[in-house]
Formats: sequence, structure tokens, C-alpha cells
Amino acid sequence: MVANQPLVLVVEDEPAQSEVLAYNLAAEGFRVARAQDGEEALLLVAEETPDLVVLDWMLPKISGIEVCRRLKMRAETRGLPILMLSARSEEVDRIRGLETGADDYVTKPYSVAELLARIRALLRRTRPATQGGRLEWGDLTLDAETHRVQRGANALHLGPTEYRLLATFMEKPGRVWSREALLGRVWGRDVDVDSRTVDVHIGRLRKALCQHGGDDPLRTVRGAGYALG
Repeated sequence: MVANQPLVLVVEDEPAQSEVLAYNLAAEGFRVARAQDGEEALLLVAEETPDLVVLDWMLPKISGIEVCRRLKMRAETRGLPILMLSARSEEVDRIRGLETGADDYVTKPYSVAELLARIRALLRRTRPATQGGRLEWGDLTLDAETHRVQRGANALHLGPTEYRLLATFMEKPGRVWSREALLGRVWGRDVDVDSRTVDVHIGRLRKALCQHGGDDPLRTVRGAGYALG
């Protein structure tokens, strides 16, 4: 599995449902983390921000609606897409979930196929490079379907790691990525790689981006990391 495939956090206290969701998400190529209660969910998000949260409403310790509220209040997780699951099918409950900040709301029982389609739709907005999208920034174009990168009229030849780094930067231009965040996104949190490896690959990416001339679009932020633009 590619390290920078989207990480989906499944927060579900019913083991059977959690297992089914995790199995189907993994089969679709997603990385999966699981939490059994709201408290554990918030701890996992603090360790590594997922790309999407599938969040059950009724949870032990901290309810799903409260987890959603807290995540949407924080600047660093405000844009994190949340798909809420609930046995509550009344319109007032759906409205409450959406007004709390949930990006989508699915009532139980649900079709796994429909749920996966909704997850992919949310990710197309937040991580288009992993869903076959096309990214553009300045004179840079990245076509995730064909894995082709161009700068102006020139095709750029990138190694797989450099490609994943560029996709990460182009999905969120201007965001400053720490070395640790890039390691988690591009290499995977379970891979034993030194943070200095990031610097080596950033150097290779810069060289590739400027191979036909032009200014270096990557910015080094002292003590913080790297950003595009």
C-alpha cells in the first residue's frame, strides 16, 4: 500500500461494525486507524491527523457529536472531513449533526458500497491526488490519473517519493509541513525513516522542478518545515 494513501479513522464502539468498515476500507486501498470511544478518537487525531473520520454518534466516554464539535473548533482540524454514522434517522438529528460540523451524515443500517462512495466523494474535495484528480498551482500541473507532472510545457520526471511529496504540497499550497508530518504522509508512520531523509528528497524534488529553469517553488521555513509557495 502506498504510504500517502488517505488515512481514515473509524470511530465505532461496536466491534463487528468496526471490523467490517476497516476490512472494506483496507480492501479499497485506504490506511485505517480505529478507535472504540470518543476519548481514544481525540488522542489518535492528536497523534496523526487522519484524512477523514467515520464517526459514530453514540460512543462511550465522549459522544460522537461532541468529538465532532471539538475537532471543528480547532484550527488544525477544522477542515478535517467527518462522516457521521447514526441510528438516529429523524430530520432534526441529521440537521444537528450537520450543524455541529459533520460533512456528511449516514443513518444505520447503511450500504457499505454507498458509504465508500460518500467517503471517496469527500476525499475528492480534500485529497484529489489520491482520487485521480488533477492539481494545478502556478505553472505546475499534476495529473493523478496518469501520474504525469508538467511545469509549463515541459514534462518533469519524478521518482515515486518525489511525486508523493509534490502531490502533498499541491493539495494544500501554502501549508507548512513539518518533517514529521511529511514522514507520516509520504512514508507512513510505521516506517523507520530518519527525518533527514525528508531533506534529501526535498532536494531531489527541487532539482527536478527546476530542471528546465524557473524559480524554486518550494519554501523552507526555518524551524518549521517546507511549503509550496
